[in-house]
Amino acid sequence: MNKVAVTKNVQEAYNSQYDDRMTQWRELGARYKSRNIIAVTKGKKFAKVLDFGAGEGSILKQLDDHAAFEKLYAVEISDSGIAQIAERDIKSLVEVKKFDGYTTEYADNEFDLVYCSHVIEHVEHPRLVLREIKRISKAQVFEVPLDYGKGLPQKTEHFLAYGHINIFTPAIFKFLLMSEGFRISEELHANTPQEILEFNWYENMKLKKSLKRRILAQLLSNKARLARLVFGREKANEFYSSSYTCFTEKSGELTIF
Repeated sequence: MNKVAVTKNVQEAYNSQYDDRMTQWRELGARYKSRNIIAVTKGKKFAKVLDFGAGEGSILKQLDDHAAFEKLYAVEISDSGIAQIAERDIKSLVEVKKFDGYTTEYADNEFDLVYCSHVIEHVEHPRLVLREIKRISKAQVFEVPLDYGKGLPQKTEHFLAYGHINIFTPAIFKFLLMSEGFRISEELHANTPQEILEFNWYENMKLKKSLKRRILAQLLSNKARLARLVFGREKANEFYSSSYTCFTEKSGELTIF
């Protein structure tokens, strides 16, 4: 049986994905992603931590010198991402390795924590990624964007332009995790912050600033909170959040039938 790896066209796309044009955008997003990791780990300390799919290292940089994460490691599929990580002054980073997107050379339970932030939506075989993370870690943090919504089939090209080939709701992602033997102990539902929405509109998309867009950004960044007043917490979290973050531990193996 041939070893599963990222397909050639996907590899080539990500090899040139991380350039200086989007650095500020990714740095801004990493501030919030790292805060979410810290929030769901609830003050726990981890001696050895791996970023699974580290991109250009913006989350690693945010977690550098944080007391809860002593030694940082990273694996990444793209040459451009690894090059940018190497240029960063990440004092607690022990090593960064290129890998095939699915398998690593690390031993079972080698890491106290593996975090995988905004990666699962990009991979062709999510369960293989989850199984490798589970194998090499004692605890895990996952974060995925919540792209499901009205008119989804009509938005296919939009999501593919961002490399999103898997679509999740919190319930769908939780089922995926639990069916692979993860136990969820902490979770966080969030909306895209106003400053990220506005940066995307004005800097990336080059839209003109307006009072209307400012108000819209304020509403969207509080969408789930407002929805809770109308629909209740469960429905609001499921259908009006923009991202889902969870802290997990291993609960067993995949069992069917």
